[in-house]
Amino acid sequence: MLGRDFRTWGSIVRSLCLDARHSEALSLFHLCLKGYEAFKPDHTVIAAILKSCSALLAPKLGRALHSYVVKQGHVFCQVTNKGLLNMYAKCGMLDDCLKLFSQLNHRDSVSWNIVLSGFSGSNKCDSDVMRVFKMMLSSGDAMPNSISVATVLPAFARLGDLDAGLCVHAYVIKSGFEQDTLGGNALVSMYAKCGLVSPDAHAVFDDIVHKDVVSWNAMIAGLAENGLVEDAFLLFSSMLKGPVQPNYATVANILPVCASFDKSVAYRCGRQIHCYVQQWPELSADISVCNALISFYLKVGQMREAEALFWTMDSRDLVTWNALVAGYTSNGEWLKALHLFGNLVSLETLLPDYVTMVSILPVCAQLKNLQLGKEIHAYIFRHPFLFYDTAVGNAIVSFYGKCGYTEEAYHTFSMIPRKDLISWNSIFDAFGEKRHHSRFINLLHWMFKLGIRPDSVTMLTIIRFCASLLRVKKVKEIHNYSIRTGSLLSDNSLTVENAILDAYSKCGNMEYANKMFQNLSEKRNLVTCNSLISGYVGLGSHSDANMIFSEMSETDLTTWNLMVRVYAENDCPEQALRFFDALQARGMKPDTATIMSLLPVCTQMASVPLLSQCHGYILRSFFKDLHLEVALLDAYAKCGLIGHAYKIFQLSTDKDLVMFTAMIGGYAMHGMSEEALWIFSHMLKLGIQPDHIIFTSILSACSHAGRVDEGLNIFYSIEKLHGMKPTLVQYACVVDLLARGGRISEAYSLVTSLPIEANANLWGTLLGACKTHHEVELGRIVANQLFKIEANNIGNYIVLSNLFAADGRWDGVMEVRKMMRNKDLKKPAGCSWIEVERSNNIFVAGDCSHPQRSIIYSTLHTLDQQVKEPVEFLA
Repeated sequence: MLGRDFRTWGSIVRSLCLDARHSEALSLFHLCLKGYEAFKPDHTVIAAILKSCSALLAPKLGRALHSYVVKQGHVFCQVTNKGLLNMYAKCGMLDDCLKLFSQLNHRDSVSWNIVLSGFSGSNKCDSDVMRVFKMMLSSGDAMPNSISVATVLPAFARLGDLDAGLCVHAYVIKSGFEQDTLGGNALVSMYAKCGLVSPDAHAVFDDIVHKDVVSWNAMIAGLAENGLVEDAFLLFSSMLKGPVQPNYATVANILPVCASFDKSVAYRCGRQIHCYVQQWPELSADISVCNALISFYLKVGQMREAEALFWTMDSRDLVTWNALVAGYTSNGEWLKALHLFGNLVSLETLLPDYVTMVSILPVCAQLKNLQLGKEIHAYIFRHPFLFYDTAVGNAIVSFYGKCGYTEEAYHTFSMIPRKDLISWNSIFDAFGEKRHHSRFINLLHWMFKLGIRPDSVTMLTIIRFCASLLRVKKVKEIHNYSIRTGSLLSDNSLTVENAILDAYSKCGNMEYANKMFQNLSEKRNLVTCNSLISGYVGLGSHSDANMIFSEMSETDLTTWNLMVRVYAENDCPEQALRFFDALQARGMKPDTATIMSLLPVCTQMASVPLLSQCHGYILRSFFKDLHLEVALLDAYAKCGLIGHAYKIFQLSTDKDLVMFTAMIGGYAMHGMSEEALWIFSHMLKLGIQPDHIIFTSILSACSHAGRVDEGLNIFYSIEKLHGMKPTLVQYACVVDLLARGGRISEAYSLVTSLPIEANANLWGTLLGACKTHHEVELGRIVANQLFKIEANNIGNYIVLSNLFAADGRWDGVMEVRKMMRNKDLKKPAGCSWIEVERSNNIFVAGDCSHPQRSIIYSTLHTLDQQVKEPVEFLA
């Protein structure tokens, strides 16, 4: 090496540059300059080094070379000047590029094209491209050629400046190179991106004499981008029959086209392309082709195919890993996504990027894996290129929000440097519960103060929030805002209008909901009708719900579930069953909502067979829903099968407060206080915090079993141990508890010393206790208090009358009956019913309308006689 002359060193530098070994070329060049003062590179070496500076984006060295060129007097060398122009253009130093360009004595088409490429390639100076292009046309230095056309057209396409594109096309025709491949390809792409794929782009494509793979790719991509997927696939098929072989870009363009077809067709077409790829080693070994195939298989739901391809790849880049992680996430394979993410993190050659984080954080949210989510957050915090990425920040906000950690979500949101609308939507979603009312409103005011206009997603979140508050005023405000801002005129207007209608329905304002429904007569869809029916379901108006239902031309399972529910919740079990049978007759498969609506029917009819059928269907359908388990447990308890209810309780793997409440309520209903107390104690040991509902249930159980001491201990623990103020219902339970234990005076003292005014339920409970224990005088006092609150409740008068009658106080009985006559109060007739072969038989006292009444009364008479006969004991 030492014996070589400086020309040899220059040749080596040029060779390294030509072989794209730019880093080595720059190192050797720097060594020569530093070690040998006599080293004087010529213009060819300088041009080569400038090319390496452009490739490595090294503007500092490029500037130093520019100074060297000036000192050495090479300023008039065209090769050197073009190298400097190119270096400034590629490094984005456009002001320096223009300054140097203006100093050139000779400016040919190559020089102009370098400047044009600099402005066009920056993506930030598209508006300047036309200015430079016009300067080229008017300068007279050199006329634009096909390279110039191919350089400027992408900028016009990005701007959507069709007029500029048409001017360039006119120039191309006048200049006579409309059939040129390079210019033609650029025109095809420009027309396609401006939405003029047919006939404009197609006409240019047909005129290209020598079509290359770029020509075909531009046309196929243009057709696909404009939604003409079938035409794109047909063109691809034509390409396969010709001499031009598809490349990696062709495969990447056509696979999403295949994925847009029906699943069976899509899979078949994609498999054929995969087979074609495997015939060409240069395609099958290309990572981008394999990535496109993996993405395709994931889009059509073929997870096994995607996995198999992933593991057979010789090399994988970050796009490959991200594609499969995202595929697992979108297909609900949460654990597989986490496992694959762990494999990626363990690699030293690849670092997860923002795409990885945006894909994996929803998995942590779905699995409620707070620990892993926090670890990922810590990893992001340590890597600034992730920490300052808005999409990553949004994903973290969403993760914390879905896990219920709203403060962490807000803290992350406040640290996002460039918040976009998705950031706001994520934080609104996190605070979108009723308990965060003030925080949600404050955030909303903050967003409006910043001048950020909500989109349809924001509007839907706000509307749902207003509906959760059950405040019609708030719904009206957002409705008014939607009208003022034109949100109801956008493409997503029906979604927003349906949400507003649903909000009015949830708030019980059916007048406004109906007005919305009538205004949507031209745009109504299935969701519109279901929302209105849901409102009537909430109000218990089955006739109105049925009126809307009967006018619907299209229904879905949600519609039928609502109809089953509205009749079930309004004591019309037979009609509910008819709708249930009808939905099955239409081939619909009942879901969890259907069964939830049907279970109240089972309890209303006390129909154990129907309840067993529902239970069997739940098991066969593998429904895993905690709310459904609780409803089934409650139904068994109400139908008298407390043992079955306890089995469901035992088998449940995810017992929550609601399930414990249902089990305790079931035992309380059956007078099984010991079992109820054991369940309550077990719940406290598990660390589950009780609420008012479960306290009421356990107090009721103690009351019915006469467990006074246990009941009082639990009552006093409500405030002392759990920091909750007892409710009036719980006071009523304690009054009943004391009364059943014969401690009437204590019960009366409790009622009269309450910190809040006693209601009818409390006085009524005490009056019933007075009757049971024959406390006549106290009963009269209690009754007088009760009549002040409930003057027209006949039950209270009957209890007082019976109390007087049991003590032989007939004057008191006559007085009470006189009061009832004066108020025109009549006791309703007693009613009972029994289900026989899925038919409900109802009996009302004094009613003789049953078709089998003769047989029934005859049988009852026989049983009555047998009961009265003396029992004979066998010796």
